[in-house]
Amino acid sequence: MRRVSLLGLPTDQHSSFLRGAAKAPPAIREALYSSHSHLTATNGLMLDAESLRDLGDAPLREDVEDFERMVEAAGQAFAAGPAVMLGGDHAVTYPILVGVAAAGIAPPQIVHIDAHSDLYEDFEGDPLSHASPFARIMENGLAAGIVQLGIRTPNAHLTAQAKRYGVKVFAPHEHEAGLAALPTGPTYISIDLDGLDPAFAPGVSHHEPGGLTTREVLEVIWKTPGPVVGGDIVELNPDRDVNGMTAVLAAKLLKELVARISTDATASWG
Repeated sequence: MRRVSLLGLPTDQHSSFLRGAAKAPPAIREALYSSHSHLTATNGLMLDAESLRDLGDAPLREDVEDFERMVEAAGQAFAAGPAVMLGGDHAVTYPILVGVAAAGIAPPQIVHIDAHSDLYEDFEGDPLSHASPFARIMENGLAAGIVQLGIRTPNAHLTAQAKRYGVKVFAPHEHEAGLAALPTGPTYISIDLDGLDPAFAPGVSHHEPGGLTTREVLEVIWKTPGPVVGGDIVELNPDRDVNGMTAVLAAKLLKELVARISTDATASWG
């Protein structure tokens, strides 16, 4: 068993369409520690001080210096071992991976669950947009490869970008093929909650019908060959949630992701 660090990155300054994701980390923690459930994952691991170290939230200010603040905070977390980050919007994944590199860790494989491929070269004039993190990650050599699952918003530009960077993209109806393509070696799992169908995750800024089920996302967490060494859960928008159900979903995925990382016997990278 390995202890996993938890760090919140409460920012949505690079969101398009709607803001609100900056409010997500406390909402997810509230759901995680709520007495409506318990802290034991499906494999029997209980999240306690031996398996989870909560670092709180990075001191972000929604200004241009937040990028370096996230790089520093993520780098410190990963220098101590595996970690899971709570967004915030999906823009956080780029500085997280910069922080991973700054900690002296080799680029991991990335498994990316999302409705959107987030490979835009420069979305609406913002190269740090939450629609662009994986373009930045690949052009800077921060990942060994990317497998994307649940993608259902392709266009000509995004298709070209995926080909340019060698990203393997699977739509929801191709889920079994996506599972078969999951990478081996140290892997980072990035979960955008809008990768799930809005029926399961209404509390997101970009509703995109036809997505993955909760069970299918749990399959990804547990069937990724791994070792799984880190990840993030992003794009919860509490302002759009219904009875807190998306926050509860995020807490469930967090619990399972931490359990997978903590109990992965070969979870090492460097």
